[in-house]
Amino acid sequence: MRIETFVVNPFMENTYLLIDDESKKCVVIDAGCMTGTEQEELAYYIDKENLKLERVLNTHLHIDHCFGNRFLAERYGVLPEASEADEYLLKEMNDYARRFGIDYQGDYQPLLAYLHDADTITVGSIEITVIEVPGHSAGGLAFYLKKEGILFSGDSLFQNCIGRTDISGGDFDTLISSLEKKILTLPPQTVVYPGHGEKTTIADELEYNPYF
Repeated sequence: MRIETFVVNPFMENTYLLIDDESKKCVVIDAGCMTGTEQEELAYYIDKENLKLERVLNTHLHIDHCFGNRFLAERYGVLPEASEADEYLLKEMNDYARRFGIDYQGDYQPLLAYLHDADTITVGSIEITVIEVPGHSAGGLAFYLKKEGILFSGDSLFQNCIGRTDISGGDFDTLISSLEKKILTLPPQTVVYPGHGEKTTIADELEYNPYF
């Protein structure tokens, strides 16, 4: 499996492309590409590598993680999946953007399906387990690839930090509980790919993250 990272939009969000080289099937996690240039850069890579986009997954539905969902739906016919608890955020995208000084007037892309704790998603040889991690948002999710020892944490866990809890759907105590029960119990060598910033490991977060 290959992971390509695209750092996009004013929030410097990490959009991840997971590629199964044998089948050429791929998955996008958190399509944050907002501008036409960012969207075309992602599409160019998919098309250049002759990849088949199978799934579009969202760790949560704050705007910076789902700007590109509509583009991917229109370009490849693949609709996004996320937690039902975050679905209301889609209708707030334009207002939310204005609050952050972003000129965005796009139509939101409705979800294809809801993701739940312990769901398994298989794309080629890639097997992803869904983990519910509420706290940064009400419907926060993480995506765990046990075989590869990789976790996509969204905005729940960052390198030596955690996600903010003062925005829609956030709750500090819930986030800490979610991380301690669901994430920090993963194998220490698990590599964590967050929604923003550099990757880390569970071991490093247990040792250096001031919140634990």
